[in-house]
Amino acid sequence: MSLDHTQAFLSFTLGGMEYGLDARQVRELCQFDALAQFADGAGPVPGVARARGQIMPLVDMRAAFAGRPMPLAPTCDVIILALSHCTIGMVVESVNGVVPLHPEQIRPLLAGDGAFAADYLLGLGESGDRRLILVDIDRLMAVGQDRAACLV
Repeated sequence: MSLDHTQAFLSFTLGGMEYGLDARQVRELCQFDALAQFADGAGPVPGVARARGQIMPLVDMRAAFAGRPMPLAPTCDVIILALSHCTIGMVVESVNGVVPLHPEQIRPLLAGDGAFAADYLLGLGESGDRRLILVDIDRLMAVGQDRAACLV
């Protein structure tokens, strides 16, 4: 009997592209209006919110990808993530569901010179007609940030 090494990725959309992150890190999916918001700012970190009694920073990936502040509508999708160093709420354009991938369905992403594109990109997952850019969300959220900032 062979072991099934399928890994589940939560699929979400940003800037018309489909991304995937390890579904084991997802604690909850909700809409923005379901969160109690304590601070309201602009840009990639628009504030702090509370969900189920836990206070966490909000990271608006839509603004990070667009390079400018984006309005937070009550129906914005928020993925509550348990990272290795904190819990965050990540705002995305839409959540598409869970995509199971076998190791042979994941190809490395290479830069033009043949080097790996970025250490937070795990590869390109292919399932049927779908192509997901797979992200190591812990590494992505640690890029250029002090990890102590998550200890809200």
